[in-house]
Amino acid sequence: MGAFERYLTLWVALAMLAGLALGSLAPGLTNAVAAAEVANVNLVVAVLIWAMVYPMMVGVDPGSLRDVVKQPRGLAITLTVNWLVKPFTMAALGVLFFEVVFADLISPEDAQQYLAGLILLGAAPCTAMVFVWSQLTRGDEAYTLVQVSVNDVVMVFAFAPIVAVLLGVVDIVVPWETLLLSVALFVALPLAAGLWTRARLGSAERIEAFRTSVKPWSVIGLIATVAILFSLQGQVILDRPLVIMLIAVPILIQSYGIFALAYAAAYALRVPHRIAAPCALIGTSNFFELAVAVAISLFGLNSGAALATVVGVLVEVPVMLSLVAFANRTRTRFADR
Repeated sequence: MGAFERYLTLWVALAMLAGLALGSLAPGLTNAVAAAEVANVNLVVAVLIWAMVYPMMVGVDPGSLRDVVKQPRGLAITLTVNWLVKPFTMAALGVLFFEVVFADLISPEDAQQYLAGLILLGAAPCTAMVFVWSQLTRGDEAYTLVQVSVNDVVMVFAFAPIVAVLLGVVDIVVPWETLLLSVALFVALPLAAGLWTRARLGSAERIEAFRTSVKPWSVIGLIATVAILFSLQGQVILDRPLVIMLIAVPILIQSYGIFALAYAAAYALRVPHRIAAPCALIGTSNFFELAVAVAISLFGLNSGAALATVVGVLVEVPVMLSLVAFANRTRTRFADR
């Protein structure tokens, strides 16, 4: 798996191409996968993400959760960036690009729709995929779990008010079934399975050996997820490539900017790398199931807002892989203080 993981970016690129080809050549299969959905959560993708998250949850030592309070700075950075910075900078970038820079390329009506989609993405930090990025950067499993859990609690109270303020819409209906189902599928169930596995295995040596044996499935699940996501959206990408690229520009700037801010803050505050890397990656990644669900409920399935949230899904994996690579290359700068 060493060589496989080393060329992960290549495999993901091939998975994107395979997904586009599958969406074009086997639309019936793609439609069947798309139909396997509950509360805007695709069950096929959910199983694959669950497989990605489970190996990391096996590494969560319940006893180490108590040590999280000894490192409050990582959690403080995550909460500050996710809730006081990210939603508002995403909105500002959306206004800049769709109302100024790209004003001659798209209609004002479409611009407002794309802006709404970006705001929904910016107000929904990631729940599931962060565990994968944390694992790829050798992050602290217990600390990542706490960061994600606290984010989920804040999201329950903060998502609707922030979106309402930025969109100027007062009747935001949060799809609670999507939020709760995602937390259950991607956090609660994998954690319960991981703790049960640890209890069954017993010794630390057996736990580590088991983690090593199942870790390849996490990467395989990531590649399969990418292929499915691109197959589901393949026709949109092929039909509207220019629009996809325009929407991707502010998302890319936001992603790298948020990571740089959080990662630099973690370095300045002397946060250990095993906490700093996941801390920065959580704010960069998005809870796309929630963003897509709200976009559809507010603006419709075929709206520009829904399209913008989908572009966020497509952009996320390549961006996150590049940031994972950067975090791994700069590990020694932190010297785990």
